[in-house]
Amino acid sequence: MAYRDLREFIAFLERKGQIRRIQTPVSCELEITEIADRVVKAGGPALLFENVVGPGGQRYDVPVLINAFGTERRMAWALDLDRLDDLGERLAPLLGVLQGPLPSGLREQIRTLWDLRPLAASSPKMIRRAPCQEVVHVEDASLDWLPILKCWPGDGGRFITLPLVVSRDPATGKRNVGMYRMQVYDSKTTGMHWHRHKGGASHYREGESRARRLEVAVAIGADPATIYAATAPLPPNVDEFVVSSILRGRPLWLTRCKTVDLEVPANAEIVLEGYVEPGERRREGPFGDHTGYYSLADDYPVFRLTAITHREDPIYATIVVGRPPQEDYFLGKATERLFLPLVKMLLPEVVDVNMPAEGVFHNLVLVSIRKEHPGQAQKVMYGLWGMGQLMLAKHIVVVDHDVDVQNLSEVAWRVTNNIDPRRDVVFADGPLDALDHSSPLPFFGSKMGIDATRKGPLDGHGREWPEDVVMSADIKALVDEKWYSYGI
Repeated sequence: MAYRDLREFIAFLERKGQIRRIQTPVSCELEITEIADRVVKAGGPALLFENVVGPGGQRYDVPVLINAFGTERRMAWALDLDRLDDLGERLAPLLGVLQGPLPSGLREQIRTLWDLRPLAASSPKMIRRAPCQEVVHVEDASLDWLPILKCWPGDGGRFITLPLVVSRDPATGKRNVGMYRMQVYDSKTTGMHWHRHKGGASHYREGESRARRLEVAVAIGADPATIYAATAPLPPNVDEFVVSSILRGRPLWLTRCKTVDLEVPANAEIVLEGYVEPGERRREGPFGDHTGYYSLADDYPVFRLTAITHREDPIYATIVVGRPPQEDYFLGKATERLFLPLVKMLLPEVVDVNMPAEGVFHNLVLVSIRKEHPGQAQKVMYGLWGMGQLMLAKHIVVVDHDVDVQNLSEVAWRVTNNIDPRRDVVFADGPLDALDHSSPLPFFGSKMGIDATRKGPLDGHGREWPEDVVMSADIKALVDEKWYSYGI
């Protein structure tokens, strides 16, 4: 069974020797970032800083947890898995049912209901006496006691970087749980970095169209499965808290907030309650982002605090992003593995997908396919560009089924050898991530697809395609057998 809360995961990491408690005084302004950056790039452990100070020397009573998900192994453990590939297998039936067409006949409807049993069994459960509300601050609610990081020298301020932001669509009542950074302006207000393409931004636009205030709750330090679910680009009709329950193998406990009509994970460490007003914007940023560049300052909605609740002796969970690889890469790798079965369902020729750290998720997608006809690589490119958040993919490279897309050296070798640029490079226009700084216009620009598959006469390639240089099997076996005798 998965972890009930963040503390169970910390205890698990301690048993595995995968967390270090640090008593040395460290500053939440830049110093923690530099430590975490070095540790994650070295494949090091999770870090729990127990003596955190501010830039003025003030001491915080709240420890800081960082790099909890900073290796593929810890990311799998966080989701109660042996390996991340098991994640897609666990959720594929549910995502397939919810992504597919509505059933028409009685037999199909019965089959759909059968497939949806995990959804019914995993509905989150409401409780009243919640650990996240052991301490309640309303009139005296303030952000000043939290050791919120300033991550990079050029950042516009301190940022909450691992928040689970909960909102509800004013039109449909549907809940969204997403992870959107929050720049701290003062003790009671922050920015709300809702990208145009995200669910929270859609709720805010709907609220603005109705001239209605949008209530928001922010959970910090939930259990690992719920933290992950908030980062996953799920289909719009899939509730993140339900997905968390399925990942956990038991219902997620929720509780109702004190000052807003929203539910939050009952076992979270800290909960911020508040609202955003329609039409209110404030300059947010710059911010050292996961692209490795500073995202530019821009105007975003303003979150206004109405209450803070928290556990006794809470833990502040956070993350640092910046030039990859960083901790967020491993959260993204889990999403890649989660959606591979769904990609295969819609594009059966796909064998594997890799979104490497160097591509910062949305800039590079490597995909291998079983090619059966000309133009199939292009079909896959356009299929991926039409699939949810993959619409933001800037470059898609397609290779043959026998190419290991997890091996960047092999992919580079195939691409540089196998393409005729005039024939095999495709350009298209479409939506881009809000953080893309290279396009002439924000949110929109060009994309590139590269067909690095083998070519034949039907592809317009009239020349013979050469074979790979590979040693014969019998010689390989002979050398294997005699290897130690060579004394090498």
